[in-house]
Amino acid sequence: MKELPSINAVAKLADVSIATVSRVLNNSKPVNADTRRRVEAAVAQLGYRTNAAGRSLAMAQSHLLMVLVPDFANPFYAQIVQGVESVTRQAGYKIVLTDASGGESPHGTALDALYNRLADGVINLAHLDDDAAIVSEVQQLPWVNCSEFLPDSGVPYVSIDHRQAAIDAVQYLLNRGHRRIALISADETYRWARLRHEGYELAMLRAGLAPDPALVRTASSTDYEAGSQAVGGLMALLEPPTAVFAVSDTLAIGAIKALRRAGRRVPDDVAVMGFDDLPLSAVFEPGLTTIGQPMRELGATAAEILLARLRDERLPSRTLAHQLVVRDSA
Repeated sequence: MKELPSINAVAKLADVSIATVSRVLNNSKPVNADTRRRVEAAVAQLGYRTNAAGRSLAMAQSHLLMVLVPDFANPFYAQIVQGVESVTRQAGYKIVLTDASGGESPHGTALDALYNRLADGVINLAHLDDDAAIVSEVQQLPWVNCSEFLPDSGVPYVSIDHRQAAIDAVQYLLNRGHRRIALISADETYRWARLRHEGYELAMLRAGLAPDPALVRTASSTDYEAGSQAVGGLMALLEPPTAVFAVSDTLAIGAIKALRRAGRRVPDDVAVMGFDDLPLSAVFEPGLTTIGQPMRELGATAAEILLARLRDERLPSRTLAHQLVVRDSA
């Protein structure tokens, strides 16, 4: 079946916002003649067809909410989605999970769904560029960012204080006597990864320790194998670290597995600290010392904020509490 062009493609070709395309197609608000001609020309050139189901629902609701998920394999996101679903189910909504890891703009897909009435609202877990056009669009829509957010953007969000959480993690290792503490970071286009890196450096500086670039590795992903590969490079150093702070539990568990294969004992030879407190972290051996995020509460709170927006109510953004969970790995 031929893939139909999206409203996002029309907006790009006409060099206007998606909202403007929607106004032209639906005659909902006045648009100047030149802009209307550009939009109509783009529609004709691309062969765009407005969605019939969307038009029929123009004055109704789909009772579907879209959740943009960056990595379906990451159990962190699964926990958040469970929190979302626990709230939306009671309110009579179903959720649609959308893969936000591909090359196409997931936010364009979500905007298409909103403007065509295929979804009533969006919970975004994916990286959101500080793009003024996109931000101005989602400010006016039933859209909530979860974990990943843009500060001072006017787009509601729920998250934790990632920087302070990382400071707490590294300070715990410092208090245990460690001075050569390594960091396994992740893709720092994500704000949470940047903030955790910043927290690591701040904690080291406050302890009078200059951060050593040789002790920082950026993993290719957040899966277990990426953690194994990252810690392998760290252990190959002439002066390897005595402790490792990984910015996710999956990376930390991968690191522990690699350390075991190399004959290193955790925590006797190398202490390992994670981040998230996934269910697996409590049953893995050794039990993972980590920063606990209230993952289900993050999802549930995001859903509550979104449902309030659908009722034309405005709930404030929320920063939830994290906690240090001490087990056996550090």
